[in-house]
Amino acid sequence: MGFFDKEIDITRNIRLIEWLKSELLRDVANLFQSLANGMKEEIHDSAADTLANIILISYLIGRRLGLGYTAIEMKIENKVKLGLVENHDVEKHYGDLSELSKHLNGSRANRKEF
Repeated sequence: MGFFDKEIDITRNIRLIEWLKSELLRDVANLFQSLANGMKEEIHDSAADTLANIILISYLIGRRLGLGYTAIEMKIENKVKLGLVENHDVEKHYGDLSELSKHLNGSRANRKEF
């Protein structure tokens, strides 16, 4: 790959990152708007779709920055473990981190079966 090709690839990568960032901001704004309007039953599907987009875009931005998907997942798992050890408020009051930990471990076990 020549110098010119590398320059084009870097430019394309930067453009993609900028586009992903704008998509991320748009989805966060859409989520906040949905929350401001109240979480009615018909909004749940929309909120789930928007949250899925936010997670997907986060993975893609990480990939463009040179992070592997496994590295991102390990960071998530470490943050969950830290929250459990520190008894974060979301865990103390709702048990969300324990549930997320079970989900992540269950998802990993299911992937190994395939």
